[in-house]
Amino acid sequence: MRIRRFAWVFILAGVCLSVGLLRSHSRGSQRSVAGIQDPVQTETTGQRELFVDGYQLTVNYLYTYDISALVVSTHNYNSSNVGDKLAPKDVALAWGPVAAYNTNVDFHWKQSGRWYYWKVNTYEELEPVGDVAAVSSHSANNHLIGADETVKKQIKRIKTGDYIRLTGYLVNVEGKKEDGHTFQWRSSTSRSDTGAGACELIYVTGVEWLD
Repeated sequence: MRIRRFAWVFILAGVCLSVGLLRSHSRGSQRSVAGIQDPVQTETTGQRELFVDGYQLTVNYLYTYDISALVVSTHNYNSSNVGDKLAPKDVALAWGPVAAYNTNVDFHWKQSGRWYYWKVNTYEELEPVGDVAAVSSHSANNHLIGADETVKKQIKRIKTGDYIRLTGYLVNVEGKKEDGHTFQWRSSTSRSDTGAGACELIYVTGVEWLD
């Protein structure tokens, strides 16, 4: 980790898949929301079959997932590869103290290449939140797979500053094409992990705007 006096950057959620070029940001405004509880996940089983970009995919359910959170950044992915077609939008979400102090602490949220980043000018800015670990455990990058056309349209509407609830499943996806090419994408199942593989891959069955 490189530390500079005026830009300390911490990578908190890693690439689950190398995909595409960055195309566009969904606009919105930063705000704070207090009192948002931690996401809830419950172990489950089940699966869904999808056909995307010539791949026969199996979406394997790991946990039911229910997250209410503040959207602090979004990024759209529009390349022609299977990952971008399956989950064309990432949302960086915050809850707990990070959401409560999002406008007090100037996090400088950013997303690129299926990662999300934040930076602050000094460690002292983090005092209301706790520390670096507190930010890591109360924010996450999320790759969103819409369960149907209605949900896909709702996902497209999500923007920075929204206070939303997502319901669905944390999933692993695997598949192959007739030509032998294979595809695999795995979700994190912990809110405290960091680095490569720390992002959540969510098969979204419901989107609700809370405020």
